[in-house]
Amino acid sequence: MSITVKSLIYKHPDKDTLFQDISFSLSKGEKASLIGNNGVGKSTLLQIISEQLTQTGGEITLSDKPYYVPQHLGQYDGHTIAQVLGVEKKLNALQAILKGDVSEENLTDLDEDWDIEDRVSAALAYWRIDYLKSSQTMNNLSGGEKTKVFLSGILLHSPEIILLDEPSNHLDFDSRNLLYDFIANSKSTILVVSHDRTLLNLLDTTFELNRDSIIAYGGNYDFYKEQKEIEQDALNDELKDKEKLLRKSRKIEQETKERQQKLDARGKKKAEKEGVPTIMMKTMKNRAENSTARLKDLHAQKMEDIRQDVVDMRKELFVIDKMKIGFNNSTLHKNKILATAKQINWKYGNNFLWKEALDFQIVSGERIAIKGVNGSGKTTLIKLILGELQPLLGTLTRAEVKTIYIDQNYSLIDNQLAVYQQAEKFNDGKLQESEVKTRLNRFLFTKTYWDKPCSTLSGGERMRLVLCCMSISNTAPDIIILDEPTNNLDIQNIEILTAAINEYQGTLIVVSHDTYFLEQILISKVLYLE
Repeated sequence: MSITVKSLIYKHPDKDTLFQDISFSLSKGEKASLIGNNGVGKSTLLQIISEQLTQTGGEITLSDKPYYVPQHLGQYDGHTIAQVLGVEKKLNALQAILKGDVSEENLTDLDEDWDIEDRVSAALAYWRIDYLKSSQTMNNLSGGEKTKVFLSGILLHSPEIILLDEPSNHLDFDSRNLLYDFIANSKSTILVVSHDRTLLNLLDTTFELNRDSIIAYGGNYDFYKEQKEIEQDALNDELKDKEKLLRKSRKIEQETKERQQKLDARGKKKAEKEGVPTIMMKTMKNRAENSTARLKDLHAQKMEDIRQDVVDMRKELFVIDKMKIGFNNSTLHKNKILATAKQINWKYGNNFLWKEALDFQIVSGERIAIKGVNGSGKTTLIKLILGELQPLLGTLTRAEVKTIYIDQNYSLIDNQLAVYQQAEKFNDGKLQESEVKTRLNRFLFTKTYWDKPCSTLSGGERMRLVLCCMSISNTAPDIIILDEPTNNLDIQNIEILTAAINEYQGTLIVVSHDTYFLEQILISKVLYLE
């Protein structure tokens, strides 16, 4: 086995247990994904396996030192590319030797790796960042460039075990395809945390991490999803049976109570008629009440057990169908022209952004994807469509329409407001307070969230709150623009977003490198920027 994990426990420094009793293994050359809801500890588990963190309990056995690509890279901003790649000593030693300093120390540091410079160049070239120099610091690089620097280290060191935490997050379409090809052809043991479902479908095994367990599914993400649907259907059937049993138990409880009241009344009348002494009547009454109380307690315990089963099952069942935007459709008729661009371009400095000026038309009801490599001007084009910028070349005419722009950070959410205040801000139809709170509950914002500051919400929670606010608003937007909407979401929240967007009947414009997501929301037209 390349990776063996036994009875792993991790507790936060505040002593709260993140997960416990986690056991699994990966064979040599096996490729697996690690999935689970936000906050369950996926990144933490990778950090423990890579020895970035120390577990509280349990054992980890590795056949080789793993190569780890972290999700968050800001802590490396002060490092050079050579330092990140772990080759700084070798490169410095080679340069010193070439200048004539053939010391024992330099020869030891180089370790006969005479082609290290060429190998660094080749690794950077594979990921199409050979324009970077190994002496550069990371702080001026984009998120995608930083990720590709770390990925270059895999080619340099040829590790037996590779750990990847959201590796495609900042990669553009072409770079993602490079990553997919690399993983498909690699002979290494690979464990990946990702919400990129195209990537997850390349992997042999899917591990689902929970607080008290890790469950292995012997297939890729699509296989896992099929199995989960079967499990959910079975759980739904079991829940219906439990709810039926609970209703029956409540009915029996009521019937028993009414029958006992009739028996008590009849017994009292009979005793009075027969002249039973008062003291004897009290004794008989106490005995009857004690017997009834015992039966009632047994029935109450049984009902409580059933009720708790129902509560637990409902928690396991995640009902996406309830989270619908539910507003009226756009009043625009199909095929109404919303925007027309003729030979438009934008300029940064002295250079135009696009090699060829853009011609396009946006028509009501279309679902359009804007694609292009990082830096190709996708966000600039959105600003032009929104009217926040005016083209420096050509003309762009826009119809008067209501547009909602949702960026990857869900900046529609005001961090200064509490959750309920944010929802109320969109209440232009003057819904009653109870109805606003009902809709918050529908999007999983229970009473404990209502006074919580929006600044404390996770990416998935912010997305759900935006959808909830849209459901509260009385007027449907004519256009929804989504800019990298899945970047900060786990799979569960991506599926919520997908279901909500597919319910929307207006015009949709999406910037995304997530091919699977674009397929799911039925994109009909692509604008590709070069």
